[in-house]
Amino acid sequence: MGNFVRDILTTLSYEPEPREVLHAEGEALSRLDQRLAGMVQGAGRSRTAISIRPADCSVWDGNPRDVPGLSVESCRSLIESIAQEDGNRIPVLVRHNPPEAEQPYQLLVGSRRRFAVDWLNHNGRPEIRLNAMIVDLSDEEAFRLADIENRERQDITELDRARSYQAAVDRFYNGVQSRMAEALNLSNSQLSRLLALAQMPDEVVEAFATREELRVRHSEVLTPLLRRPEQRERLIFAARAIGQDQQRRAATGERMIPAAAVLTRLKQAAQEGTPARNSETPLVLEEERVGRLRPVRDGLTLDLTVGRDTDLDRLLALVRSAVLEARARFAADDPRD
Repeated sequence: MGNFVRDILTTLSYEPEPREVLHAEGEALSRLDQRLAGMVQGAGRSRTAISIRPADCSVWDGNPRDVPGLSVESCRSLIESIAQEDGNRIPVLVRHNPPEAEQPYQLLVGSRRRFAVDWLNHNGRPEIRLNAMIVDLSDEEAFRLADIENRERQDITELDRARSYQAAVDRFYNGVQSRMAEALNLSNSQLSRLLALAQMPDEVVEAFATREELRVRHSEVLTPLLRRPEQRERLIFAARAIGQDQQRRAATGERMIPAAAVLTRLKQAAQEGTPARNSETPLVLEEERVGRLRPVRDGLTLDLTVGRDTDLDRLLALVRSAVLEARARFAADDPRD
């Protein structure tokens, strides 16, 4: 079985190719899925696959998928399909765990299928088992195989993929990026951009409405600013304020700040600098300047341009956030404190 999977590693392209959209188990088939399904159908399941319980396998920590992030909602169509077919038609890939491990197997590929079968086992279908193939692969080969599958999955965020690459550089390639790029069929620049995304500070990540919204193209803009100490400090200061605003919006059900607006505000904070006590703060809503906040002797003064179609709730939330940020900044600068 190891030879078959190694053949997949050498013959499957990493980049998506034009092809018909095939569906099975409630989702589009990746090319890895097609190869695995074809093998099972051609050779006979009894000779190529085993049936195990989801609890029989631990999840390998080298897979970039955020397993705790899987949910019934995100796997709904897969759960329904597996229930109808009395099992997963496309097998998961596992390898033997060391003898001292609690579970006999380690899951390499198929986190969603394992989740779906486990959910069904606990919700009225205890008889369904997880169809699996046992393979003999090194950690580096297992990482490449999981990467092939996950590049075609829309529910793997660029951030999760980037962070898995960051961990893999040292773990599998002795810290040599060029070796990793060659193994994954990536250019050095592609890999460098992904690794830069992985290094985004937590404050920046939390400034975006969801992890999915933070993309490589955003880190390409922010990375040069984060490399300069003064700009980094200002950018992270602004990111904290935006993140707090996002949390408040999420708690109250308001519309979240879109990624484009977050990027604009972070750029402006880094490039324009933290406003001094005698300078103004521009107010930007969806990449358009709608006003300014200026310090005066006894406090702050506000100038606004309210258009006919301006979302008043969002405008007021922006003003509130800017005022709180200005108050905090002035308090930190006050020599009497």
